[in-house]
Amino acid sequence: MAVPNPKRLVTIEEFHQMAEAGYFLQDERVELIRGEIVEMPPMGSRHIACVIQLIRLLSGLIPRVLLSPQCPLQLPGCETEPQPDLALLWPRDDLASNPPVAADVPLVIEVADSSLSQDRDVKIPLYAESGIQEAWLVDVRKGSGTISVYRRPSPQGYQEVREYRRGEEISPEAFPDARFPVASILG
Repeated sequence: MAVPNPKRLVTIEEFHQMAEAGYFLQDERVELIRGEIVEMPPMGSRHIACVIQLIRLLSGLIPRVLLSPQCPLQLPGCETEPQPDLALLWPRDDLASNPPVAADVPLVIEVADSSLSQDRDVKIPLYAESGIQEAWLVDVRKGSGTISVYRRPSPQGYQEVREYRRGEEISPEAFPDARFPVASILG
């Protein structure tokens, strides 16, 4: 009789130990989602251009935060360490010894082309569950061009969702004075 082999989940600490031990290839793009090691899809040209544009816009408009592009963000309560496309971090001097966690993040941004369902259905709910106050999902798929803004986190997900399109302006809730056209993000 065959015995089912249960799925082995790893902790954030084990995930880091695996990386340090060389378990992953040097250029392998992986993140930890609810204890599972998940391969990230390659970024397309629209995705890359949007991330670069977001960095340019946000670095000029919001000098009060640090920009963390595609860097790990620890969400320990759910054994998750995603690599959001961009996270705005409250500045602090001990980032080398204490990596960013949800409490450090007033805004997290995911840019989606081939990753839309994973970002929307898996990562955005994790950000809400972790208490990140605001998340943006920038849809750069051909013919789409929208930004979904998620606010009011709860364990059941974000309680407020609004979609922005070209012709509208968008502003992070933590920085209402920083307004810019949606089209400037989407290109």
